[in-house]
Formats: sequence, structure tokens, C-alpha cells
Amino acid sequence: MRQNTQRMLSYFKRHGGIARFSSIIKSGFHSDTLHILEKEGKIEKIAKGLYRIAGYKPDAYPDFTLASLQAPRGIICLISALAFHEVTTEIPGHVDIAIPAGSRANKIDYPPVQFYRFSRKTWNAGIETRQTGGHEIKVYNLAKTIADCFKFRNKIGANIAREALKTAITEKGIKPKDIMKYAKICRVDKIIKPMLETLI
Repeated sequence: MRQNTQRMLSYFKRHGGIARFSSIIKSGFHSDTLHILEKEGKIEKIAKGLYRIAGYKPDAYPDFTLASLQAPRGIICLISALAFHEVTTEIPGHVDIAIPAGSRANKIDYPPVQFYRFSRKTWNAGIETRQTGGHEIKVYNLAKTIADCFKFRNKIGANIAREALKTAITEKGIKPKDIMKYAKICRVDKIIKPMLETLI
């Protein structure tokens, strides 16, 4: 049994200190091993079906990782995506997650999450898969995120969207044509185009 607990701890370490219960079982571990480590205080439950090594030192985006593990279909979007791409000084108070319109939002106790429902076309566009803390997360690329911010400008603030557009063009080297591609998908091209023209 001790060998099994050591193997499980190694499994957690390979996955950035966090693992879903379903993934643990699929990897061939028995739930008894998890409960033993939990009783010993080496593993702790942090949300329904989600565990981590006690004293876990988080990566740069621990909340994004935790939210993504609990909402597998969710995509990091809006201010959270701007923060991920380092184009805003805003500090998100929650993780912004995009899900397809008509789908059910998973109940997540921690971290705080704000769900946004996107049409299928906008939800599918511009998704990147990134590695963080030993896990894959899905986040919209910067050009798509800019378009999304203008789409939801009344909820997140038009100033945030404008500043992000300026930073994306002047500091991150994002091409206006790429932003316009997603602006058309999000139906905000008529709003973004004049702003782009003043920046070029």
C-alpha cells in the first residue's frame, strides 16, 4: 500500500500538484489510496472531484487551472484572457469562462467563476491550448479576446476593451487584419474598424 501512495504522490507531482478524481481512477489508482493520503494530510480536497497535494505551491495562473479542470468545455475569456496575455492592468476578481449557448454551467465553489454564453460560432473561434502547471487550459488568442471584449463591452467596460486593443497593436504586434477577422465573427467590426484606423 505504501508503494501505491508514493506512486500516487508522484502522479500528482507530474500534474502540477492537482488532479481530478476521474483522472486518478482512469490512471489505475484505487480510491482507497487517495483516502489514505487524505487522512495522512498529504492530499487535500479543494472542490468536488478535485484534489491537490497539501502545501501545493501554485503556478502563475492557479485559478485558471482550477477553473479549467472543473469546466472542461470552458474557455478562458475576456478580462481573464487579457490578463493571461498580459495586456491589461485589471486584476480579475473571478475567472471569466466562455461556454456554448444553451449548455449548462458547472457549479464551481472555488475559484469564483463568471460564465458567459457564446454562440457556437463565436465560442469555437480562436481557441488556443496552453500548458500551465502541468495541465492544459484553453484560452482565446489575443485577437479573438479583443473582439470578445468589444462584444461584451457593456459588461466589462468599454475603456478596458479600448486599452487592450491599443496594447495588442502597439506592444504585442497583433495584426489589425487578425483582429478584424474575429471582429466580423463577433459582429463588432463596425465598432473596432475606426479605432484601428487611428492606431495604424
